[in-house]
Amino acid sequence: MAEKFIKHTGLVVPLDAANVDTDAIIPKQFLQKVTRTGFGAHLFNDWRFLDEKGQQPNPDFVLNFPQYQGASILLARENFGCGSSREHAPWALTDYGFKVVIAPSFADIFYGNSFNNQLLPVKLSDAEVDELFALVKANPG
Repeated sequence: MAEKFIKHTGLVVPLDAANVDTDAIIPKQFLQKVTRTGFGAHLFNDWRFLDEKGQQPNPDFVLNFPQYQGASILLARENFGCGSSREHAPWALTDYGFKVVIAPSFADIFYGNSFNNQLLPVKLSDAEVDELFALVKANPG
């Protein structure tokens, strides 16, 4: 289980996408386990990898960029975590190393599941998120 925190400082990775659904966060073929560990390897599997087995990294996907390795804060656009209500999505994010997700809005079930799984979802205005994207892109890593 992840440690509780009241303040977090970390590297931010900009996932400039809206309506990121739970199927993208953790594809259904990896949902066979009921333990909370081992899902990070498959986080954004269909975006991070060019092959189904997760052997060939997609060089164009932001989580594979060297400057964002070890990031613990994910910056995204509106409606993050939409789609099915699988609790595996926050499991995958925390198992990968994320502690915080910042977005203008979250799907309701994902939002609740995040708190239950030591992932802090932070809602900011569209303008604030735009400003953060500009800052992170101007100063990667």
